Amino acid sequence: MPHITIDMFAGRDDETKKKIAEAIVKTMMNELGCAKEHLSVAIHDVKPENWNSEIESNVNKEELFAGEVYKA
Repeated sequence: MPHITIDMFAGRDDETKKKIAEAIVKTMMNELGCAKEHLSVAIHDVKPENWNSEIESNVNKEELFAGEVYKA
């Protein structure tokens, strides 16, 4: 049950990514009432010069619930 994929600019170390993933898992557990073993988080590094082609142009605005998609 939920799998979360995070797309972000490349350059963060694995320790930072782990902290981000754990914080998201904690929030999802609280909000959804599900167990940790039912959640997964993947982080996809994107080169800044590829952001528009890989991310910005592929986001369905109807599925965006917070913020705005960054345009590089």
